Amino acid sequence: MGLTGNSTGPAVLVLEDGTVYRGRVFAGEGSRFGEVVFNTGMTGYQECLTDPSYREQILVMTYPLIGNYGINDEDVESAGIHLECLVVREYQPFPSNHRSRKSLAAYLQENGRIGIEGVDTRALTRRIRTMGAMRGVVSTDTGDIRGLLDAVRAYPGLVGRDIVQGVTCDAPCIWKGNARMPLDAMPEKKDRPRVVVMDCGVKLNILRMLEAQGCEVVVVPAATGPHDVLAFEPDGLLLSNGPGDPAPLTCLVDTVRELLGRLPVFGICLGHQILGQALGARTAKLKFGHHGINQPVKNLITGRVEISSQNHGFVVLRETLPRDTQVTHINLNDGTLEGFRAPDLKAFSVQYHPEAAPGPRDAGYLFREFMELMERHTPNGA
Repeated sequence: MGLTGNSTGPAVLVLEDGTVYRGRVFAGEGSRFGEVVFNTGMTGYQECLTDPSYREQILVMTYPLIGNYGINDEDVESAGIHLECLVVREYQPFPSNHRSRKSLAAYLQENGRIGIEGVDTRALTRRIRTMGAMRGVVSTDTGDIRGLLDAVRAYPGLVGRDIVQGVTCDAPCIWKGNARMPLDAMPEKKDRPRVVVMDCGVKLNILRMLEAQGCEVVVVPAATGPHDVLAFEPDGLLLSNGPGDPAPLTCLVDTVRELLGRLPVFGICLGHQILGQALGARTAKLKFGHHGINQPVKNLITGRVEISSQNHGFVVLRETLPRDTQVTHINLNDGTLEGFRAPDLKAFSVQYHPEAAPGPRDAGYLFREFMELMERHTPNGA
């Protein structure tokens, strides 16, 4: 029997270094490959499941009991699940929450993803912290560990690959009333600030918060060129979050470089890394990344410490930023760059998630700052 009595059979997690963790499956079957990372949040598993930034990742939750509040219709950040597998210490199959519509197991099953429990997640987390994020495979076929190890070592991983193309939208659309709508829903006359969002795997709460600020929101595929962006007559450009390595996204970087100085730019997470590269900076992979809702970040402008929601495995190297940029935020755990701005180009970005979902809303003010930047930029602005 599994820890909850809900497990259906044995499962195994094999890391590329040969380490094997055994557990039992509570949803799905087969084998799933990805980069193994851990998240330190006590809540927010539904938002994590649906965050496109987790594409091709196997997520380990450090909080030991997962599933207790089920799955609802509101706390989704995209149309489906993007991570490959969810690994927990103990799964709770009987959710108790007034918003719950189904169990976590049912949700994983519907989306063809695997969930396993009974894993020593503390030992697994310590392994990742010591050795770094590694490629791994979760499988319900536990009879050939050697074969699984060979397969995971053949899996290419995230570095050097364009993962964004698998999560971006197919065509431009309008975000209106908490839903994506066709372009013909756009008003003929622009009476509100219009923001074009480069969809690298955008979380829906970014779109919700832009709309809440009074913006008209146009979402475009990540491959959209600069002239097509300008054709929407935007007042600002938002570069969204997204999965994987920013280094191979050269076409997107070139587009942003072409648009810099022509309209205000706000980058979030992967968008921060794209903006950094457009300015000439370099990126690098973190040892085990930042994934959770309790990362302390210092705002160097105000001196305040913000508790932030984060989900990234790569970082902009602070020392490679051009001299005319200003570092605005740093991570207090490891000193890595969390934000910068280029005042002359009306551009700024942060590595963390000011839209939260899940997590604290300490950094929601950044959306207001983006609004103010657009107002100062437009001919009729203040």
